[in-house]
Amino acid sequence: MIRTVKWRRFSLLWQREQNPFVILVCLSLILSLIVLIATSIGAISISLPDILFFDLSEFDQMILLSIRLPRVLLAVVVGAALGISGAAMQGLFRNPLADPGLIGITGGAALAVSCMIVVIGPAYGFLGLYSLGIAAFVGGMITSLVILRMSRLTGVFSVTHMLLAGIAINALTFAGTGFLTFISDDQQLRALTFWTMGSLGGAMWEPVLVCLSIILPSMWFLTKKARELNVLLLGEENAAYIGVDTHKLKRTIILTSALCVGAAVAVSGIIGFIGLVVPHLIRLLFGADHKLLIPASALLGAALLLFADTIARTIVAPSEMPVGVLTSLVGGPFFLWLLIKQNSNGN
Repeated sequence: MIRTVKWRRFSLLWQREQNPFVILVCLSLILSLIVLIATSIGAISISLPDILFFDLSEFDQMILLSIRLPRVLLAVVVGAALGISGAAMQGLFRNPLADPGLIGITGGAALAVSCMIVVIGPAYGFLGLYSLGIAAFVGGMITSLVILRMSRLTGVFSVTHMLLAGIAINALTFAGTGFLTFISDDQQLRALTFWTMGSLGGAMWEPVLVCLSIILPSMWFLTKKARELNVLLLGEENAAYIGVDTHKLKRTIILTSALCVGAAVAVSGIIGFIGLVVPHLIRLLFGADHKLLIPASALLGAALLLFADTIARTIVAPSEMPVGVLTSLVGGPFFLWLLIKQNSNGN
């Protein structure tokens, strides 16, 4: 008990002394360092000096520009999208257990993408690659709205209802994806396996740029909502009294988060626990101010996913482990620890 009180006092003092600008710069430097390391190592290593001065052979240039850089950029974008969406959802629900994957948003997006693969086919309709992003957005949005509705069955937000609804939706989306896997042909089966396990192995410049065009505006919009999310921490009634349109805020956060997660799922499949672990770590270290929490979650999410993907593609080289498996191996125990901590605090 005494140790807990001392830790909380130290944590509060630490958070007061932090400079948000310095924190974001440090996280940016960490991300830049991981980008350099991830760019240089792989089945074929390229030295950092050669990369920095672009003193590369024709073969190394092909590897760097056609394979390595698209994958690194995709990991950064997807990690940032999952981290910032998790921070926004946790701020909206005012609970650190609200994660896009745990409460079914990622599963809904993946099911919609799976429908596009099996039902529409490889052409994905007249919108091309954007069709996957749109399908994932619709799937994520529908599950988001269901979760929001189910969490307020009694008129007051309930974490229990949120988690139970998330479990049910995840089960339904898993069953739907399983059925589509059963009726798919060999080519569709390979694509569906990619979505369900989560991987960045299919990174190419065209889908990366499509993903960027959707995720970057969504991230900018979520960052602009930081002040309103701070006010929402006081409670919906107090926020409404201050002047925040809470109903409009809920809709916009849910729609934008669904779009952000949907675009990420469309190019990477299901990658769990980034949206849960990252915002909680930032909140634990630097406090709950969303003006810092949201951009810091984007930077740390990008760094963690890129680090995990670098390990996944090198630990069993020349093969590679699906990065979604690796993040789940780390995120699962963290989630159990978070549940135990929530229970010990009486929440």
